[in-house]
Amino acid sequence: MREAEIRSALGHAFPGIKEGQTKGKPLYVGKVRDVVDLGDRLLIAASDRISAFDRVLSTIPFKGEVLNRIARFWFEATADIIPNHIISDAELGLPLSAKTGRAVLARKAQMLPVEVVVRGYLTGSAWRDYQAGRDVSGIKLPSGMKMNQRFPHALITPSTKESEGHDIPISCAEVVSRGLVEANLWKDVEKATLALFARGQEIAAKNGLILVDTKYEFGLVDGKLIICDEIHTPDSSRYWYADSYQNLFDSGEKQRELDKEYFRRWLMERGFMGDGPAPEITEDIRVEVAERYITAFETVTGQKFSPIGLDAEAERAFLLNLL
Repeated sequence: MREAEIRSALGHAFPGIKEGQTKGKPLYVGKVRDVVDLGDRLLIAASDRISAFDRVLSTIPFKGEVLNRIARFWFEATADIIPNHIISDAELGLPLSAKTGRAVLARKAQMLPVEVVVRGYLTGSAWRDYQAGRDVSGIKLPSGMKMNQRFPHALITPSTKESEGHDIPISCAEVVSRGLVEANLWKDVEKATLALFARGQEIAAKNGLILVDTKYEFGLVDGKLIICDEIHTPDSSRYWYADSYQNLFDSGEKQRELDKEYFRRWLMERGFMGDGPAPEITEDIRVEVAERYITAFETVTGQKFSPIGLDAEAERAFLLNLL
């Protein structure tokens, strides 16, 4: 997709479903996703909003469709590991995925009260904690590690889900000791987490990428563990290009990224890490971030990105017609 096409879409980004438009059905507005409660199922729409450091800061054209379609790609690629919350077109009896790229109908799950973060490399917030001499979710790392160094095996580093402010890292042991998740169920979560991450790294490697870290959200449907929300998207995951990893690591340089870390770093370079006023999100940065999301879609899936979604108001009208 050319830069000119993205620029022409800047004024038509999808901000989400508005309050009062859901025909009386409950609406939950997250940082990126809007969820309408339909009883035993949910309508989940991925908006074009972009958040960083737990703050919604702007909109990025096509972002919601990119996230939703990448998530669907990964849900299909991991369905043999663990069931997911998506209700398929066949089950619905209508070709929803051919009409909207940004929305799904999903089973309502009892969500576990933790985000399950898994890391393959020492980077991001884990590196910042390590530099400050802190444990990483209760894990004491050996001295002498370098930025972006690969761990001998993937680490599970959960965090709480806070309704306001920043989520709080906790250890796996604390998840159980605090009674957030029962011990046997947490073992199942850990097993599924490592299997999903291994599958993600395997498929990413075939496309010349490294899946560096990611987060998963799990829930229960009829007492059965399922994966929910999103999986291996640029919002929930960090990707690096594999061909340049070793040279950049050896020289201590930043890795080539295919994820939202570019936007976070742009903010940090301007002194913003979640507190105080955010810098102006210019049109140029919105276009650059959109290009990176589209590149992520095409690199991860191997498919050319052609938008399914309509313009913002037409898309909203279509989704509300499903209620």
